[in-house]
Amino acid sequence: MSAFDIAPGAQVCVIGAGLMGAGIAQIAAQAGDAVLLYDKREGAAADALGKLRQQLAKLVERGRMDAAQAEQTLGRIQPAQDLAQAAGCRIVIEAIVEDAAIKHDLLASLEGIVQSGCILASNTSSISITALANGMRHPERLVGMHFFNPVPAMRLVEVVSGLKTDARVAAAVERLGARWGKTPVHARSTPGFIVNRIARPFYAEALNVLTERAAVPADIDRCLRAAGFRMGPCELMDLIGHDTNLAVTRSVFAANYSDRRFGPSLVQQELVDGGLLGRKSGEGFYRYDTQQRIIAPPAPPEPATDWTPPPDGIVLHGQGHFIERLAAQLAATAAHVEHRPGSGWTGIETPQGQLRVTDGRTAAQLAHECRTPCLAVCDLALLSTPGQDAALAWAAANATPAWRAEVPALLRFGGWVPVQTGDVAGLIVARTIAMLINEACDAVLQGVCTEDGADTAMQLGANYPDGPFHWLRHWGAGAVVALLDHLDAHYRGERYRVSPALRTRTYL
Repeated sequence: MSAFDIAPGAQVCVIGAGLMGAGIAQIAAQAGDAVLLYDKREGAAADALGKLRQQLAKLVERGRMDAAQAEQTLGRIQPAQDLAQAAGCRIVIEAIVEDAAIKHDLLASLEGIVQSGCILASNTSSISITALANGMRHPERLVGMHFFNPVPAMRLVEVVSGLKTDARVAAAVERLGARWGKTPVHARSTPGFIVNRIARPFYAEALNVLTERAAVPADIDRCLRAAGFRMGPCELMDLIGHDTNLAVTRSVFAANYSDRRFGPSLVQQELVDGGLLGRKSGEGFYRYDTQQRIIAPPAPPEPATDWTPPPDGIVLHGQGHFIERLAAQLAATAAHVEHRPGSGWTGIETPQGQLRVTDGRTAAQLAHECRTPCLAVCDLALLSTPGQDAALAWAAANATPAWRAEVPALLRFGGWVPVQTGDVAGLIVARTIAMLINEACDAVLQGVCTEDGADTAMQLGANYPDGPFHWLRHWGAGAVVALLDHLDAHYRGERYRVSPALRTRTYL
């Protein structure tokens, strides 16, 4: 405990009565703190309280809160008429427009109002805490407190330290976040902090696949949902809004001195130029009805071709989920199966051809290098659960029609739903997961967060099924580095360069 700790019942001031500010006020009040809610727009704080009353009433109706708790929460929030009312507060959290100059002016004003022991916190999602603190009389008491929308539902809060932030201030805010029911994760003030930085490849790899016209948005989303993500990247960008998503990408790109890993996409720029912003405009990657539901054309019927394992000549190469699943299915047949775990590649070989799990090379490149024309590649199945929605991408280059027909039948035999794509390097899931891992390794290398912090932040702040270091432990550093090196060789640019921290793991 320190002099900066904020005891239950303390007075909190939230500046900005929009969705984020109102949500922060709600969780503080639910935890028992007295909240002043201020907005420079006259009547905005009162309007926010009115909406909050309606939201809490719905929670009472659903049995998620009793009526007494709802009234107590509302009773702890008071609209403030003037910033001067924040004079006695223990912490002031600004949740205003994402503009560095406006935030800086507000924080300067607050320094002349609050007491010396008051913490000043910014809910910024991308602006440097170090930059905001520049010129303050007491920069050591400024900290980032980045909540995620919707605040009452999202469990993560990033606690962000600038160069001058007192460690006791950051620790006190972490304890406060925990008392408010959140899971705090500490981050150093760098572009994008943890979540917005590590998450960039989730969008960027989908956009790169679209740039090459190797798959349509619906198939990209299907494959990543099958890998455990709640939403695919295309539908998520539609939900966020392409203007907002592109602005964050541009911000991170500029803040990293135009590092190509964070480069914006012409595909998304064209959507923004055309006003196709996603759900809020009625059209983006998808078209939406008046209830913001996707208007989807009927799915084509899945072919019912069965695959009958030949009685001999089946060889399983390598190890992992894909091989384990096929081995279990083949065990129930009369086929003779040989397993070669040390082959150097992962997949299945039949008398007709080879189906290899992608290592970052295209089917065309592998067929040329291996002198095996009947060769196809499939996506990473490490995370896929076989079943109705277990979409798994596959591609072939110069294979015979017979082998092109056999590959999807073989995948259906294994329990997956085959999704044929263009012959794009790394397919969909593999290149996305590898790049998320790579970015997380770089973030830890640069002291942005810890490995556990990265995993927690991405699971709670981005709703990922697992954290990047969990995936790394299960996939293996050697396989991830090999895939990224193949992508780097294929595209000949900076984007797929391997983090030194990730490559070092292959030597250990």
